[in-house]
Formats: sequence, structure tokens, C-alpha cells
Amino acid sequence: MKNIVISLALAVSSVCAYAKQPNIIFILADDLGWQDVGFMGSKYFETPNLDALAEQSLVFENAFMYPTCSPSRAAILTGQQSFRTGCYTVPVLEKGKSNDNIFSKWTVGEEHPVYSKPLSEAGYKSIHLGKWHIVGPYPELETSYPFKKKLGQPKNGDLSWLEAHKKPEIAKYYPIGRGFDENVGGTWWGDPSRGYAKGYNAPGGGYVAPFKNPFIAEKEEDAWLTDRLTSDAIDFIDRHKGEPFFVNLHYYAPHRPSVPRSEELMEHFMEKEGDPATGQGIGKKKNEIAAYATMVKSIDDNIKRITDYLDREGLRENTVIIFTSDNGFNGLQSASKSLRGAKGNVYDGGLRVPMLIHWPQMVKQGSRNQTAVQGLDLFPTFIDLAEVNNYAGVLDGDSLVPLMQGEDLNERALFWHIASTYKDPPCSIIRKGKWKLIQYLKEGKIELYDTEEDLKESKNLAKSHPEVAQKLLIELVEWRGANSVPLPPSSELKR
Repeated sequence: MKNIVISLALAVSSVCAYAKQPNIIFILADDLGWQDVGFMGSKYFETPNLDALAEQSLVFENAFMYPTCSPSRAAILTGQQSFRTGCYTVPVLEKGKSNDNIFSKWTVGEEHPVYSKPLSEAGYKSIHLGKWHIVGPYPELETSYPFKKKLGQPKNGDLSWLEAHKKPEIAKYYPIGRGFDENVGGTWWGDPSRGYAKGYNAPGGGYVAPFKNPFIAEKEEDAWLTDRLTSDAIDFIDRHKGEPFFVNLHYYAPHRPSVPRSEELMEHFMEKEGDPATGQGIGKKKNEIAAYATMVKSIDDNIKRITDYLDREGLRENTVIIFTSDNGFNGLQSASKSLRGAKGNVYDGGLRVPMLIHWPQMVKQGSRNQTAVQGLDLFPTFIDLAEVNNYAGVLDGDSLVPLMQGEDLNERALFWHIASTYKDPPCSIIRKGKWKLIQYLKEGKIELYDTEEDLKESKNLAKSHPEVAQKLLIELVEWRGANSVPLPPSSELKR
């Protein structure tokens, strides 16, 4: 009888523990490749703290984003596909004419809520730190969509836009206007060098203080941007540790410019032997690759600062940590011989990213999952964790909480729609099970890959497996039709 009472007490205690809303820390790196961390196979880049965290986490072997930051961040923050937000790639990277493209928006409209809104309504205190990138430098000019020409941006060091961005008409597109309680560093630009007239060529490139970001108040002790953002994140947690908190820590690093974290680290990686299996640390641009490696190491060091703080304050058990990247690796900074393409490509070098979820209360330590997941799944995951049951907005992903609980998701396909040209022509993509089909939107050409047997996507099986290609193509076309997905004007496809 005594054992039964103890068991019941433990069960009640467990239920009460789960009933408390967890704190959430969402860490998003910028341009960190799938194999740029040790827990996904890197032997050149050094991420011992992330690797240790991965051993205590659920690691997703098949996690995907859009191939560039603008559509990925719009999809993550709103939970909506690119055809809804109009963000297909970074506007200034687009190529070609309006007849062959649907040029992208910079600014995500208010009709697309950001997850900070429902989290705030659920009682969370929230902060955004780092890269934002879902507002443009001139939102007032983003009218008459679709655009006749791609959108531009101010020159490096030009702050003429700033006064307008502090007024309500544009401030509503910023983190605080979108539901966050605080904003450190979030603005329209995609890398920290834009505050300097020399941009990438400026000493420190915006990573070394002074940061010249008008949304980061300069402090005397400032030295390295990634450290500063982490310090502000920890300070926010310390001020709100008695209530549910949400930390949206979106590092600018390791996006170019590749700036050495220190001379000692730079020397270390310059002398370190490269990895022939991945191609990392090898090549004529060893200086840039080594500098990138120091930036990855800096992110890793700051992960430890966060987990050490959580441990000291007794917050680790009820804090969910999600770590991932916004797209694949930049081919100028890293490499992956396992994958085809890089950032900007519609092949997995551009789409595939590292991802883990850590939550001691629920997630089985050291587990790895093969289910294909994507950035669109994060919004539904956050509100599921926060016990928000009445969200009425459109969400194109699925909560990952069942996977965190050791259950399965219902079988589903993942979709991408990229209606403007950067490195590859406009296309739609469907991934289902081991199969990935790409349909280019101009003439309807298709490519089919078996991603289990051919991770590098080197063999187009569209002709040898016509039945698989046809089945996936039908599902892709039906998805576009059901959602009224727009096509470029010159497309020969009906939908």
C-alpha cells in the first residue's frame, strides 16, 4: 500500500511538473551548415558544448529550411509558407526580369502574425536578440505587388532610413511591434557590417565593437557581438526567471564577413589539418575558412554560458532549448562533400541544417530522429509547448512535441515554393519519405532524387522511376492548386 501511495505521489508530482509552462530559448545561427558542428560529423569545426548538449537532446537528422535567410526567417516567425508572405529569397540577390520571377518582399505584413503574439497572450515575457530581417529598409515603397523590379537597399553606413523606422508606421514591423517585450539588434539588415561604410572590409565587420547597430545600445565593456547578444539574453532571463520566458536569440554569426574571434583561435585553425571527408578546412581560402571556424567556436562557447547559467539558477529542467540554422552553409566559408550545392541552392546543401531540441523533463537523452522536419514546424511547436489551444491563424507546419515525447508524426510531405531566381531557377519542391522532387516553374522540368541512396542528389531518377515522379508531381500540383500558389508570369504551367 505504501508503494502505491508513493507511486501516486510521484505521478501527481510529474503531472504538476509538466503542467508548468516551460521556458523556451530558441537559438538560430546564420548560415551554419548541416555538417558544421561536431554532432553532425565535423572534424574541423569545434563545437564541444553543442556536442555535449546534443548527447542530452533529440537530434533531427533530416531538418530543413529555405535556402536563404529571408524566406526561412519569414517562415519560422510566421509559421507560413513563402507564397503567403511573398518572401522567396533575399530581394537584393534576385536575378532576371519580372516576367520570369515573382520578386520578393522585404517586409512581412501585419496580416501574418509572429509567434511572439500568442506567446505574450499566454503569459510569456519575450525578447528578440540579433538578426530580424523581416522588415525592409523602405516598407513604404513595398506597394503595387507584384513588383516590376527587385527591391534594393541603402549603401553600407547609410542610416538615412533610421528616423522613419523609429516612428509607429514602420516600428510596427519591428520585434516590439510584433509582440516581443524587448529588442536588441533586430532591424532590416542581414549582416552586422552594414553599419560601416566599408561593409565587409571594415575592421571588425560589425562583429567587433563598436557594432554601429542603432538597435544595440553601446556599452563600455562591448567587445564581440556574439558575446554581447548572449549577455543580454542571460540578463533578460535573470530579470524574468520567476515567470515563463521566451528568448529569441538569433545570432548574426557566422554569416560573412568572416572575422576572427581572436588571434589565438585564428592561429589554431590555420594550423589545424583540414578534413578530407567533408572538405572543411581545405583549400586556397584557408584564411576565411579558419576565421569562420573561430566564429562557430564562439557560438559554441556562448551556448555553454547559457547552459551554465541555467544550471546555476536551477532553470535547466523546465527550459526547452532549440538550436538550428536558417539555411545551409555559405560555400565561401565551409564545405560538405556529402551534399550537393550550398546556401542559395535548392539542393540539400542549401536546405539541410543541424537541429536539436533539449528538454530534460521530456526529451530522451541522446535520441536521434529521422523524421523530416522544417522551419515551419517551430511556430506550432512553440505554441504547443506554451499550451496555446485557441490560435486561429494559418500555420503550414506541425508541432514537433509528439516527436519530443517519443511518438511519431502522421505521414506528410514537405513543400517549398521559390518563385524567384537566385542560384537556381524558380521551382517548387516536394519531399516525402526518401523521395525529393523538384519542378522548375518555367517549363515544368522535373528532377527526382532518392535521398537515402543518393544523399548528394547526383542521380536524377525522373526517367527511371516515372511512377514515383508522377505520383509526387500530382501531389505537388494539387498542393499548389489547393493553396492558389502564384507562378511567375512566363511559366508554362497552369498551376
